[in-house]
Amino acid sequence: MKKYQVTVNGEVFLVEVEELGGAGAAAAFAQKPAPASAPAPKPAPATAAAPAQAGGKSVNSPLPGTIVKILVENGQAVKTGDLLLVLEAMKMENDIIAPGDGIVTLKVKVGYAVQSGDLLASLEG
Repeated sequence: MKKYQVTVNGEVFLVEVEELGGAGAAAAFAQKPAPASAPAPKPAPATAAAPAQAGGKSVNSPLPGTIVKILVENGQAVKTGDLLLVLEAMKMENDIIAPGDGIVTLKVKVGYAVQSGDLLASLEG
């Protein structure tokens, strides 16, 4: 059995791998605290997600992609769960929905390329 230390998204895991006589390898994953010598996880960039205005809600991009459709207008009232826009990522369309009730202020237009965490819209009220 071989032991490896693997870092995924800044989180350290110890992995034991056992070879199974030509049938491949099976891994048993056990999350354990990182050893003292392991580097600390890097914080997300401070500019990745802009906060919404006081009292408002941010609608941030869940992943990098391109805005392909906007279904609301600036100043439009929306309710929790309403479809705001569509983000294409890895050839799949992802619906971006309102996280709460409010008045929409769009921060993007169709064709904009966005990164994970970018502010797409804010909801006031």
